[in-house]
This record gives sequence, C-alpha cells and structure tokens, in this order.
Amino acid sequence: MAHANLEDVKVYLLDLQDRLCEALQACDGQASFREDSWERAEGGGGRSRVIENGGVFEKGGVNFSHVFGHELPASATAVRPELAGRSFHAVGVSWVLHPHNPHVPTSHGNVRFFIAEKEGEAPVWWFGGGYDLTPFYPHEEDARHWHQTAYDACIAFGSDVYPRYKAWCDEYFYLKHRDETRGVGGLFFDDLNEWGFERCFAFQQSVGDSFLEAYLPIVERRRDTAYGERERNFQLYRRGRYVEFNLVWDRGTLFGLQSGGRTESILMSMPPVVHWEYGYEPEEGSAEAVLYRDFLHARDWLGEEA
Repeated sequence: MAHANLEDVKVYLLDLQDRLCEALQACDGQASFREDSWERAEGGGGRSRVIENGGVFEKGGVNFSHVFGHELPASATAVRPELAGRSFHAVGVSWVLHPHNPHVPTSHGNVRFFIAEKEGEAPVWWFGGGYDLTPFYPHEEDARHWHQTAYDACIAFGSDVYPRYKAWCDEYFYLKHRDETRGVGGLFFDDLNEWGFERCFAFQQSVGDSFLEAYLPIVERRRDTAYGERERNFQLYRRGRYVEFNLVWDRGTLFGLQSGGRTESILMSMPPVVHWEYGYEPEEGSAEAVLYRDFLHARDWLGEEA
C-alpha cells in the first residue's frame, strides 16, 4: 500500500468536510461553522468545525482528523489481534447534527481509512464508516427516504451490500442495556478491503457523498413543524440514549480517547442539552409510544411493514 493512496483519501475527506459544512450552513441559514485546527503530540492532527445555536441546528460538528503513531490502540486491535504492535495512520471525517426541533432527527456519520504497518510485512489497510438516523418522533416517510438513499448509494457495488451493511448498522447501534436501537439505523461497515483499493475507495465516496441527499430533505420537511414543551422534554430525554451509546458502546469514541486524540473533538458528538428521567414510560397511544413500538428495533424499511 503506497502512501500515495493515503494522500488520495485525505484529499477526498478534506473536500467532503468542506462540502458538508457548506451545505449544512446554508440549510441552517443563521449560524456559521467555526474551525479549530489542532495538532496531536504523538503525530498528526485535524480541524474541528462546530455550529451552535443556529436556525436549525442547536449543535453540530464536522471533524477531520489524521492521526498516526507507533502502535495501534487496543480498541483497534480488539477484533484483529494480529495487528497489535503495528504502527498506523488513521484518517477520517465524522459528523453529528443535533437540531432544535424535536421533529428533525439527530444524525451521525463518518468515513475513515486505516493503514497498519510492520517492518518486513505488507501494510494492512481498510475502510470503514456509515451513517445513522435518530428520530425523536415517528415519521415513516423520513425513515423510508433515509434507507432508500442508503440503498441507492450501495447498489452499484452489489445487491448484497445494502442488506449486509444495514444489518450491521442495526446491530452496532443497539443499546444492549436498554434493549433498543439508537434510532432507525442506516449503514455501517468496517474492515473493508476485499474489493481492492480503488473499488473500496469508490464505495467510501458513494457513502460519504450520499449523506446530504439522505438527510437534508428530512430537515427541510420537518424544520417548521410546530412543537411545545412536551416534545422538547421528550427530545432531551431521548438524547440521553445518544450519550449512553457514545460513552458505553461506541468504538470510535474509545479509539479517539485511547489514541490520545483531542478530547473536545472526540466528544463534539454529545448533545448540548440532555436530561434523564427515572422510570419513564410513554403514554399509551401517544406518538412517543409509537416511536418505542415501531422505530426502536431493527426493521425492513424498504420492504415489510413493522
């Protein structure tokens, strides 16, 4: 694996960060992203961009990082112990959007590339990434659009790709301690190298480039939906699940912390305001109950009904 390939991925990711920020800022209409560039003592750095208190987004971030070091962190070798002790490069873009309006879902995504090297052996490389949607109120039209866009991003790479990575997303973004999914899922892939570099890189680009098409129509459809204190309180309660997942289960958060990344950037994904309520149960027949019943479990959004 020539490091020229790493540079090609890096160029794409920096451009993706620019395009995401430009489109999201235009959608928001009031606030702008501010940028912090940072360096990592052990090697590498990045640029973090955050938008806050805007017309649509209460908080959002789109971060680029390229970090490298002499040894992969434990979180990166837990499922691939044969890579322990290798030096590494990790480059990626991650993003998360927390809107004001409870009818606009929170969304998260990332695309990333790793190279692990050891003297005298061929480099090992792989791609990973995906995106998922976390609605607070149940709008089936939105979930179906989201999954149709994800399907369209995958279909050129094989008819089995969307079902496989959709199922992986449902499995990954599952809160075992709550027995529920974080939202309606989307795509999740990791350790992707079996297609060869060019095809794997093209797939990463297809996923990254499709995010705005998947998310912005939902934002535009819901951004002006009326809501009150009840809906806001439920949004803040459900945001607690987001925090729980990121701090208890998310491998990306753990990798960032174990690799000595910038804490402010790693925890950028956290919602700005959240609360927990003891023993909450949705009112029978309410929209909140529909969310629990129909949306917080794995579901074939493009085929069978719930």
